[in-house]
Amino acid sequence: MENKVLLVLIDGLRPDAIWQCKHPFLREFMENSCTYTYTGQSVMPSITLPCHISLFHSVSPDRHGTMHNTYVKPVHHIDGLFDILHQQKKSCHFYYTWAQLRDLCCPGSLDREELCNYYTYGKEADSEMCQRTISAMQTERPDFIFNYTGHTDETAHKYGWMSPEYMDAVAWVSENLEKLVHSLPPEYTIVITADHGGHARTHGLDIPEDMTIPIGFCGPLWEKGKKLENVRLIDIAPTIATMLGCEIPADWDGSSLL
Repeated sequence: MENKVLLVLIDGLRPDAIWQCKHPFLREFMENSCTYTYTGQSVMPSITLPCHISLFHSVSPDRHGTMHNTYVKPVHHIDGLFDILHQQKKSCHFYYTWAQLRDLCCPGSLDREELCNYYTYGKEADSEMCQRTISAMQTERPDFIFNYTGHTDETAHKYGWMSPEYMDAVAWVSENLEKLVHSLPPEYTIVITADHGGHARTHGLDIPEDMTIPIGFCGPLWEKGKKLENVRLIDIAPTIATMLGCEIPADWDGSSLL
């Protein structure tokens, strides 16, 4: 059976929100079904676009050059995860609700790219992207899917991290994630993570509340209930590349967890 991967990123998800969430699925799934950590480390600045560029290119922001939520073309080109998978003729889908993420890969690297803008449709955009991801897994079965959800981050900026409204948003995401997990074909590994955490109504600092993220892997190559230590956001792309049988580029700084 050929390995396939679904990467789910929940923007602004703090690990302690998983513990306190009223909807139990996310916590129970991470702790009982995944190899996981609640102490993963993001990058500085812990801001959404720099974090995503770092995740997909396995380098820190001082190497890729994007330090804010406006993309900056690197001085020296670095292939990202989408790019190397495309070079190895792997099929890739990208479902997202925040338009600034469009620069995560080179043109032509995606077999499907679908944007349902959060600012227009709110959390219903994340629900729509969840349903499209489920449909793609069950009908087209691409080798790699990236599903981004932004409702948690938007709610936190409006009401504050760990506020009742934020915790309701985390519970809503946990419910959506349950649908995704129960729809996974057997060949898929699901990777669950966040880009950053947050404090008050903001993020971007080098403090535990902003820098600490959950990371979990559930699939045939991973032990259930095993805790990981010293895991970084930049280790995710090398790990996914390894799962999909691709060589890790020499200019990536992260390490495969397999």
